[in-house]
Amino acid sequence: MSKDIIVVTAAYSTQAVKQLGGQQALLNIIQGASADGVEIRQELLLPNDRLADISNQLKSRQLTAVYSVPDTLFQQREPIIISKLQGYFDEAKQLNARFLKLSLGEPPENYDLSEVINVINRYTTQLVIENDQTEAGGHIAPLERFFMGVAAQNIPIKMAFDMANWYWQHEDPLKAAHIFTKQVAYIHVKACQLRTDKHVAVALDDSDGSWEEVLQILPNNVPRGIEFPLEGHDLRAITEHYVSLLKGV
Repeated sequence: MSKDIIVVTAAYSTQAVKQLGGQQALLNIIQGASADGVEIRQELLLPNDRLADISNQLKSRQLTAVYSVPDTLFQQREPIIISKLQGYFDEAKQLNARFLKLSLGEPPENYDLSEVINVINRYTTQLVIENDQTEAGGHIAPLERFFMGVAAQNIPIKMAFDMANWYWQHEDPLKAAHIFTKQVAYIHVKACQLRTDKHVAVALDDSDGSWEEVLQILPNNVPRGIEFPLEGHDLRAITEHYVSLLKGV
């Protein structure tokens, strides 16, 4: 089974994206590397960027889109303001995005997501919640409680599983993979190392290889996003190397 490989634009670093002229400048590199899609980051959009233009450029290159927004589903222990969520879905729709990615935030003990569900059901884009690196959204327990509720109530929300973010909150990625595998619709493939008491993301070839064991537990029929650093003088070649690697494991 051929696996869909998504390249996250942030893998090239914020500085590199700006120097190259924005996320659109990466599309030829990503297409040339035989990837299947691109994760567009809202925080890397430039003032003159138009999502419709990016969408047309993706379509002309036969690349699918994921749309990542640096925001949370819960804010100040309440569900996200509905107009804000709808705005994110409208942006994702302009990109014809397969996924809209948010983080969890801090849910209260009891909450009502009926308005959120009403918004989700108006769009074809799938909402996915990612485990991030924060205290609120990077621990297994609150995410497990949330997704147990999602499953019990048949709420149309899935998980974006970041393989390395767990380390920032001293959680075990293998344990997390076993717990969340049924909820996972999208994977951020990433490895990290501890350097001077600080976790940093590293390319797979520079890691200890433990990422592969985690990946084998997760579904093999969902898109895999490259979110580890892609660096070097030939970005197309280094991207193609990892696209090929992740299609084969």
